[in-house]
Amino acid sequence: MDSTQVEEAFPAPLEDFRRQVNEKLRSSVDAVEPPRLREAMAYSLLADGKRIRPTLCLLTYEMFGHDVSIALPTACGLEMLHTASLIHDDLPAMDDDDFRRGSPSNHRVFGEGMALLAGDALLAYALEFILRNSGSLHPERQLGVMAKLIEVVGPSGLSGGQALDLDCQGRDEVDPWTVEEMHIKKTGALIEASVVTGAILGGASQDEIARLTTYARNLGLAYQIVDDILDETSSFQEVGKEVGQDRAAGKWTYPRLVGVEKARERVRTLITRAVEELDAFGERASMLRWAAGVVSGRAAA
Repeated sequence: MDSTQVEEAFPAPLEDFRRQVNEKLRSSVDAVEPPRLREAMAYSLLADGKRIRPTLCLLTYEMFGHDVSIALPTACGLEMLHTASLIHDDLPAMDDDDFRRGSPSNHRVFGEGMALLAGDALLAYALEFILRNSGSLHPERQLGVMAKLIEVVGPSGLSGGQALDLDCQGRDEVDPWTVEEMHIKKTGALIEASVVTGAILGGASQDEIARLTTYARNLGLAYQIVDDILDETSSFQEVGKEVGQDRAAGKWTYPRLVGVEKARERVRTLITRAVEELDAFGERASMLRWAAGVVSGRAAA
């Protein structure tokens, strides 16, 4: 989906969130030194993107809070973590992708060493940026956000998911539960964190956080399965990177495991379960329902 399609698809309030995030991100790396590292970080961080994760954070916060500027540093930190994971995923030792969002991958422009450092720097800088720009937050809420984001980077999140991905490559057979665990960690953990940190910042109750966690976990798994479907059925122009590479590289995905149609059925089931968790929030959760509908619609395209 290119930037024009994104702008047409996003309701006006979400476009405003996207604008605020982009503005904050543009100024976030101005003071980073040395210059070449700053250039590598900015190249990927400021590339045109949908900003799904920061938007989910701000949407969830808005269900409980009023001034979204309070959640904006965390929203930007989430995008930094996401960008770091993309830089690392594209490296030849990982997914070996030459393009990202329609442009050459970071390592194709800056070299593998600098790309690795840019990803590492963004992982650390995300947490530093949040802490330095969230001074008015209640310490307990800040600690909850930090704990969730640190968890995302570790073995129960991005690192663990990528490790499973590498371990499964080349196997003759992989069970569906392993594929789902990989997706939940590699993609779902960051989507879950986006929703959960927004709830924490807004002062949601433990029961509300539990419901939103289940919503986001189902949404995140559905999102990754949709990405895998698009890798089988879409084109470079539509997704901004080479397609068909997962199957060519021997990667295990849901469509490879059960076929495209059954993968679409799984997406529909996951989206239904996600939306059911929002019933307790009534109209406050209307935009989170809309987000789930967008993911479901991409699978059917």
